Amino acid sequence: MDYQKEFIISEEVIEALKNNQPVVALESSIISHGMPYPVNIETALMAEETVRKYGAIPATIGVYQGKIVVGLSNEQIIAISNDPNNPETKAMKASVKGLPYAVSQKLNAGLTIAGILRCASIAGIRVMATGGIGGVAKGGEISMDVSADLEEMALSSVAIVGAGCKSILDIGRTKEYLETKDVPVIGLQTDSFPAFFTPKSEYRIDYRMNNIDEAAAFMKAKWDLGFKGSVILANPVPDEFAMDEDKINAAIDEATRLAEELNIKGEKSTPFLLSKVCELTNGDSLKTNIEIIRNNTKVAALVAKAYCQLV
Repeated sequence: MDYQKEFIISEEVIEALKNNQPVVALESSIISHGMPYPVNIETALMAEETVRKYGAIPATIGVYQGKIVVGLSNEQIIAISNDPNNPETKAMKASVKGLPYAVSQKLNAGLTIAGILRCASIAGIRVMATGGIGGVAKGGEISMDVSADLEEMALSSVAIVGAGCKSILDIGRTKEYLETKDVPVIGLQTDSFPAFFTPKSEYRIDYRMNNIDEAAAFMKAKWDLGFKGSVILANPVPDEFAMDEDKINAAIDEATRLAEELNIKGEKSTPFLLSKVCELTNGDSLKTNIEIIRNNTKVAALVAKAYCQLV
């Protein structure tokens, strides 16, 4: 790849990596597709501010005018926001397979976790923050609807701080898929695999760790041993922002029913379900989502700092 033409790393991120300063990769599909305008921009800028507040450098990754940018500027974040009143902000949603299309067609794109993992790995960034990971869709054992995020986790050596698996998905089968791919799930002060909107599910994590330093030591040990692939750091939503389990599950069930009725599948499924759940909960799910991102970016910055102290 010609880095000068197609893969641009901001000067701030280059300097931080060169000097072993902590950097946190941030996803951009929440900007282009995961949240409504203008909350998407506000949340993206809040995530960057939180990373800085806790001592790390943010690197929001996306595609701007056909260039993969590691460390989007504020203007570039706005440019991929899909503002319904501004056609110049139109952006596609891209996983790894979509990156060559976005580049070759000179498009803007918000990247999924898989896309962020691949680009962060190329850039040399070891930690990313997200809301919740992708996974196996409900009914995925028949449809084979499995997020490319899970495959990429087996390839890219980046730690992912997230509030578990989005509860619109099949958490149990997602956990089994991660097990098959040898992607470890570390519970940060929890024994339960978080369910995104709620801090617990019936599924267990692989290993519990009670502080950031233990998690950073695990990451270093894994990669020093030559074992490639991601580490999932499951960071439950804080109790004060968690949703009522019955309320959120009812909304998810109804959103899933509507998706089936409208035959919405594949990469369109998650944005539709999240939007519909937000509508059905009168915006409460969006408020929780924002607080999840705030909490995860904080923890990711602390993890990145602890890891840099070990290497």
